[in-house]
Amino acid sequence: MIKPVRDTFLVFGKPQIAQEDIDEVVDTLKSGWWGTGPKTERFEQNFVKYTKAKYGVSVNSATAGLHLSLKALDIGHGDEVITTPLSFVSTANVIIHCGAKPVFADVDLTTWNINPEEVEKKITKKTKAILPVHLHGRPVNMDAILKIAQKNNLYVVSDAAHAVETKYQGKHVGNIGDIAVFSFYVTKNVATGEGGMITTNNQKWANRMRVLRLHGLSLDAYKRYSVKHFTLYEAVEPGFKYNLTDLASSIGIHQLARVEQNLKNRKQIWQKYMKAFKNNPLLSLPAPIEKNVRHGMHLFAILLNLEKLKVERNEFVDLLIRQYIGSGVHFSCIHLHDYYKKTFGYKKGDFPNAEFLGERIVSLPLGANLTKKDINDVIKAVNNALDKIKL
Repeated sequence: MIKPVRDTFLVFGKPQIAQEDIDEVVDTLKSGWWGTGPKTERFEQNFVKYTKAKYGVSVNSATAGLHLSLKALDIGHGDEVITTPLSFVSTANVIIHCGAKPVFADVDLTTWNINPEEVEKKITKKTKAILPVHLHGRPVNMDAILKIAQKNNLYVVSDAAHAVETKYQGKHVGNIGDIAVFSFYVTKNVATGEGGMITTNNQKWANRMRVLRLHGLSLDAYKRYSVKHFTLYEAVEPGFKYNLTDLASSIGIHQLARVEQNLKNRKQIWQKYMKAFKNNPLLSLPAPIEKNVRHGMHLFAILLNLEKLKVERNEFVDLLIRQYIGSGVHFSCIHLHDYYKKTFGYKKGDFPNAEFLGERIVSLPLGANLTKKDINDVIKAVNNALDKIKL
């Protein structure tokens, strides 16, 4: 019988909410402008300044942002987009939403990110873009990806949902490649409940995505109702309802302002986990962080050495739950989800590295609002669980 290590359940990914967040939301509520307006414009400007990209387009999710990015690049029927099988399903789903085909390239066993050598093997005459994912906040080898893209005349759209703070060779990932997309989901390092941001240095794409995010209208609602003279809007193409609200942006403004200090806090937790588990033969830990990059430290994931355990990963997660510790699985392989197996004929063994990781991976709590006791409880619960299930 395994007992709880604490009195209350430690929720995985619980957001940090400060009084300044609450005050900004109240101010927005009182202003009467709840939709896309001045607070969203301010949030976009702050994010562009942070990433040093030229343009920022706010959206109501990173999924929406990826969809708009591919649409802006005119990716559609008959096209192929190469991406990783080790990600959330939305990364591949948006490719299908555009009418294109997702093509998976296996990952590197050390970094867990997409392997550029595998990407090169998957390029065909139909390939239009590469969609790398900065998994857990670790940047992809973007030099290699960009070199492949340039050689084959391909676009690069980065799924940077985990990577608000991530830098590669001293440059923010929001300012590398053609387009990058960030997430502000409730568990993210900058959280607005739901939300996302697209960054690019291409004004034409940015303008088109602004139109597409609100029904394809020529002018968004904020500009329609804040100008001195009324202008009738025009639908210039069939768009989507993907805009971010001022209510969400009110939270994001101050979340972004705290992001650098919060990264320092998460780094301390990261180092404590690494020290606590470094000699445990039942686990494998994240690889050392490469030189000249900055890991966003969104997720701290361990790999279970299943060969030395009596149970599979899901039973281990259940043991943590029984000790009142939340955790996550980031991620089970996309190509082994039912739809992808039935539609594209994928099967186990197609991407062995991703599958090896996907069967063993567990994300532990890593948030700027966690206390020393919280972290000690997590470490204790992990060790308790491993002691119970080791061979």
